[in-house]
Amino acid sequence: MDTIKSDTEKQAAPTPVATERTKPGKVFVPIVDIRETKDSMVLIADMPGVDEKSVDITLEKNILTITGSVVPSALENHTAVHAEYDVGDYERAFTISDEVDRDGIAATVKNGVLRVTLRKAEKAKVRKIAIAAA
Repeated sequence: MDTIKSDTEKQAAPTPVATERTKPGKVFVPIVDIRETKDSMVLIADMPGVDEKSVDITLEKNILTITGSVVPSALENHTAVHAEYDVGDYERAFTISDEVDRDGIAATVKNGVLRVTLRKAEKAKVRKIAIAAA
């Protein structure tokens, strides 16, 4: 699994040894923030250029995989002379613990920002234990 990077530049995703891509082009590791609340963990991934039709999230065993496809836009009657922003697909995988309710995972995407909410399982939530006088 990839580690979270603190810089703001896109990082090219390493190609796993056992994986082969059939689609040409670059793959980037999306920059991710993970926040925890009392009831859930929220994963926020920057994936410029993706929308709800081009993002795929899968959960197999304990691996949550996020992929996103971006189609480069071509400008009619123009030729790129200089480009500082590179376009490509996105891919990132996370190991999910047993503290996550597998049926309570929800996702939204808006303006290239993916938000995945991982609800905590009831057994993982903090409980207050009542103390009785002896």
